[in-house]
Amino acid sequence: MRSQDGTVLAVEKSGDGPPLVIVLGAFNSRATHADFAAAAAEHFTVYNYDRRGRGESGDAAEYSVDLEVQDLAAVLAAAGGEAAVFGYSSGAVLALRAAAEGLPISQLVLYEPPPADSGALAARLRELIADGRRGAAVELFQVSIGLPEELVVQLRDAPFRPGLEAMAHTLVYDTTITSESGVEYAAAVTVPARVLAGGASPSTLQESARAVADALPNGSLEVLPDQTHDVVAAVVVPELVRFLAT
Repeated sequence: MRSQDGTVLAVEKSGDGPPLVIVLGAFNSRATHADFAAAAAEHFTVYNYDRRGRGESGDAAEYSVDLEVQDLAAVLAAAGGEAAVFGYSSGAVLALRAAAEGLPISQLVLYEPPPADSGALAARLRELIADGRRGAAVELFQVSIGLPEELVVQLRDAPFRPGLEAMAHTLVYDTTITSESGVEYAAAVTVPARVLAGGASPSTLQESARAVADALPNGSLEVLPDQTHDVVAAVVVPELVRFLAT
């Protein structure tokens, strides 16, 4: 399918039931969370798509968050014109912005929308990508999200490292999105919304999730015991079913 600007989007449809669009975060393509999509497809008609610039989706010469909002609008149209949306990390902030702008989202489930940064990270990543230093961009982002530097060095030889470098330019997209907080959009989002946070996640992520939930006119927070920033299908899908079935 194509977005409004003509960019080709790779979308995988599976399952049967109410429509659910998955909007993933940094370093994620639709293949990254195929197990989560498959588990959700036991209850919903799932639309799992590669955000622009990653996986099998195309891209444009210049990036703007508005283009990604248009991408989500195209997926919602393919889902029948209205759907629930599950947003993860930066994808949660993108989903909030889209809902605030009036896209036809019936319900929102948001997993750990991160706190806003100053925009300096996006600028530095943009410089590294322009210089062709994709590996350095990967490592800068990993350190920025709290990975110890010694672990970042160890991960240079990880089998998944080439895949991260292939998506490194999209880190600029994610950090551009998160240069603004989901809280800034939440007050304009009136649809029912559930914010999820891992009880074992860093306090900054838990606090950000709570702030977004508090700012949503029709929102609530659920802290998942022992969970981290990783989406565990066996834990999160039952939460989706519980909330979206109400």
